[in-house]
Amino acid sequence: MDMRLELVPLPTTDVDRSKAFYVEQVGFVLDHDVEPGNGMRIVQLTPPGSACSIVIGVGISDPQAATVQGIHLVVDDIEVARRTLTGRGVAVSEVDDMGGGVRYASFTDPDGNSWALQEISR
Repeated sequence: MDMRLELVPLPTTDVDRSKAFYVEQVGFVLDHDVEPGNGMRIVQLTPPGSACSIVIGVGISDPQAATVQGIHLVVDDIEVARRTLTGRGVAVSEVDDMGGGVRYASFTDPDGNSWALQEISR
């Protein structure tokens, strides 16, 4: 039996601010921004090259829900990824070498959901 993780909901207090952050600063692709009715809004965004997306919006999750922590974005070159993001105004931590060819850097979105950039030397 296959199980594919394809969509991760993230809490947000301001959908437009979060959408702008992920599209304009982080570089995610905007897949959908729809309002199906009853005040609901669904914004689906996908990191370039990923099979898994995130969803933010209104009526999806409680905007006061706990933030999501430690979502991993696996990159081939963490230095390039970090430079690209910081060049777009994202506050990214310094790179932390964990040893064994594993390196991390991290950032948070405007609502405090945290992301880890992960590079694993193969």
